[in-house]
Amino acid sequence: MASVSIAVMALVGAVAMPAGAQAATYPTWDELQAAKANTAAGAAAVEQITSLIAQLETNVAVTRAEAEKRTDELMVAQQKFDDAVARANQIQAQADQSAAEAATAERNAGQVAAQLYRAGTGDVGVNLFLDAGNAAATEALLAKLGSMEKMVERTSGIYNTAKEKLNAAASLAAQAEVARGEREKLRIAAEEALVVAQEAQAAAEAALAESQAKKIELEQQLKFLQDTEAQTAAAYQEGERIRKEEEERRRQEALKNGSPGAVASSGWALPAAGWISGDYGPREVICGGGYCSNPFHYAVDLATGCSAPIFAANSGIVTFSGWSGSYGNFIKIDHGGGISTGYAHIRDGGRFVGAGEWVEAGQNIASSGTTGASTGCHLHFEVYSGGSRIDPVPFMADRGVYLG
Repeated sequence: MASVSIAVMALVGAVAMPAGAQAATYPTWDELQAAKANTAAGAAAVEQITSLIAQLETNVAVTRAEAEKRTDELMVAQQKFDDAVARANQIQAQADQSAAEAATAERNAGQVAAQLYRAGTGDVGVNLFLDAGNAAATEALLAKLGSMEKMVERTSGIYNTAKEKLNAAASLAAQAEVARGEREKLRIAAEEALVVAQEAQAAAEAALAESQAKKIELEQQLKFLQDTEAQTAAAYQEGERIRKEEEERRRQEALKNGSPGAVASSGWALPAAGWISGDYGPREVICGGGYCSNPFHYAVDLATGCSAPIFAANSGIVTFSGWSGSYGNFIKIDHGGGISTGYAHIRDGGRFVGAGEWVEAGQNIASSGTTGASTGCHLHFEVYSGGSRIDPVPFMADRGVYLG
């Protein structure tokens, strides 16, 4: 009876805990073999294993919810940074325009001043005295003076305009500098949000991996306890080993099926086959999978079809691999020099690389799907320059790779 008591006690509290909690303990097959020999112990073991399975699922749900929360925060941080980039660029453009207008006004004022100088007559009082007896000459001189007065007024007006434009340019330049400072803060915040989101994603994937592995074993143990036939634990374990081998064989076969992406002499590769079904720029909001897209499309969509291979556009380090809200399953790669690429809407089970891994240009990193805010299987392909999302088409074309 001692072995039966040990078997039952081993089941109590054997639950997968969130990160930072005490490690879970699970029943062994030997303990179950002993418990099955006693009706009461076997019933208790069944109840405890059923509870373990339910709590594993709860743990996965909690960690997945936390990961989704962090990736949502990442998307908000990225959007704030992109908005700040656009705002800083707009203010700088206005400052440059005001400076150009001021320069033009100064040139115009100079030209008028030169014209005024060329039209000068010397001492006006002397001219009036000398021509006092010549009414026609006096009238002509007065007319000339009137024209000069108008030119002086015009010159003054142009100089005033130039001064106003210069003041406006200086003010806008100061605003642009402040905007660039805010942009830099938001860039750092976006990078920090990426790290937090990836850590949360890693925790969620670890919880899911543990859940999947332990749930399968617990279900096998539950079936063993409920099976009235006199089968041994070893028989169940052998069946589980065969199942795992077949699962791994299929995964490896799936990885081999995709041919490498076409790598250009620049070292960049076509990320996927398919025509461009969505351009970079403003568009209607798309909703699907419980999410809605941004009204500005920071990528190009390639109509790949479902389960098509997705390739790394260049070599680099994977900085994010996981679920990312409206992006669905998402992978981001840092290629160095401030350049990164992103791949969204990957199918469930279609991410073949994880955060921290080095990938080569043209490597099959994923399989296309329609997760997140998507209405059909495709690749949402992004290019980041200095942290800001830019149009991938001209960027890739400059490197000899033509999308679509």
